[in-house]
Amino acid sequence: MKMNKYNTLSRRNAIKTLGLMGSGMLISPTLTAQPMQSGQKKKQKTNKKELGVLTIGPRKRGLAVAMGAANYGQIVACCDVDTAIFGPFQKKLASYQDSVPVYYTDYRQALERKDVDIVTISTPDHWHALMIIDAIEAGKDVYVEKPMTLTIDEGIAVCDAVKRTGRVVQVGTQQRSEYDGIFLKAVAIAQLGILGGPLTATVYIPSSYRNTTEVFPVTEVPDSLLWDQWCGPLGKMPYIAEHAHARWRLWVETGHGPLTDWGAHHIDIAHWALGVDHTGPEKIKGTGTFPLGRERTLAAILGDQADSPLPNSYSTVRDYSAELSFGNGNVIRINGKRKKPENLKSQNGLLLEGPKGNIWVSREGRAFQFDGNLADEINNDKALKQKIDDKVVELYKGKVPAWMEAELIGDIVPTAHMKNFVDSVMDRSEPISDVYTHHRANSSAILAHSSMILDRPLQWDPDKQRFIGDDVANRLLSRAYKEPYSLR
Repeated sequence: MKMNKYNTLSRRNAIKTLGLMGSGMLISPTLTAQPMQSGQKKKQKTNKKELGVLTIGPRKRGLAVAMGAANYGQIVACCDVDTAIFGPFQKKLASYQDSVPVYYTDYRQALERKDVDIVTISTPDHWHALMIIDAIEAGKDVYVEKPMTLTIDEGIAVCDAVKRTGRVVQVGTQQRSEYDGIFLKAVAIAQLGILGGPLTATVYIPSSYRNTTEVFPVTEVPDSLLWDQWCGPLGKMPYIAEHAHARWRLWVETGHGPLTDWGAHHIDIAHWALGVDHTGPEKIKGTGTFPLGRERTLAAILGDQADSPLPNSYSTVRDYSAELSFGNGNVIRINGKRKKPENLKSQNGLLLEGPKGNIWVSREGRAFQFDGNLADEINNDKALKQKIDDKVVELYKGKVPAWMEAELIGDIVPTAHMKNFVDSVMDRSEPISDVYTHHRANSSAILAHSSMILDRPLQWDPDKQRFIGDDVANRLLSRAYKEPYSLR
């Protein structure tokens, strides 16, 4: 991958607050290493080896991921293109460790550190593929937030790189590890044949649009933010605060909306339950509404409308549905309608149906449990429950899920998922959310989106990972990277 060296902070106010220590590396004069103050309580770590951690993007969800890693090691480096996040991050980190990481604006320089063993990535989706590949080729293991990539071709490139390097990469689809195991139990129920077959999985995805019509203003880039670096391979875009720090996944340039947000979780479980986690659908049919116009949005994604950019507002698909048919006879349906189905408790979860019954799983509510017309029968049959639990351990690749243990380690979500990642790093095994199965699930979401925006059914070759007889659809498998960025 060819890249120019990034420019480090050049804005006057940023230089006032952070001392420059070489291109891309920053450390605040107020954040020098020092013992914790009296009264500060340090979180109890596990007995695992002290791993050296580089965390990239420690904002919101990225903060929780970083703190989860801090339960298992020492954060020695932190990277973000917005230096305003460093102070709040350091304040939070102080209760986990008594040393201060070195702060960077260029993640590639942080990857050169010999004391970095693992990397957590919680950036916008359009950066994931480049960062994963750079990290594993630098000899690091990676925990990356979902979705793993923005495009299908990026996913293929990541899978190839992981296979080539043998590094451990865990994707942040925590439903494979957490929530009292309800999603794993649902997979076990389906795979044990309790529902019969063939199976249909219906994925219900909630809408996350706050305002469907607002056009957001272009404003001056904050002094703390390196906006060109934020845009990266997509090329420079106008700075809109709502895009940069709030809901970037609702803009077609940088995401697919809730379809690859919540959908990344539920479609993943659906793939697993239906036994299609290492393949893809053969037929895809989707419909949806594109608020800025379907043809105009398609042209923007394909790069055919460079002189007429989309308005600065939410542009990803809404009020949508899709059906994906697989070679084994099973079907996944996607429901992204705004109205909640009357027969379900929420518009956020997964319904598995077969000739013998159905099971509903969701994160909604405080008590995580599956529902459906077979739930009572299963819960009242001790032998069957034990059979399901045994299957869960098998599904968990021989490891015991943390929620099955007598005592949980750590106190931060995603403890169980992070524990699985660390265990896999230690024994060099494949983690529960491996890149190969996640790529296939994420691909199904993107394939559904392709049918929606093209407004026609599509045929897919899951082995070649290409659309059959559709050149326009195949153009949607990748996004044009701007110079000097490129995938290997």
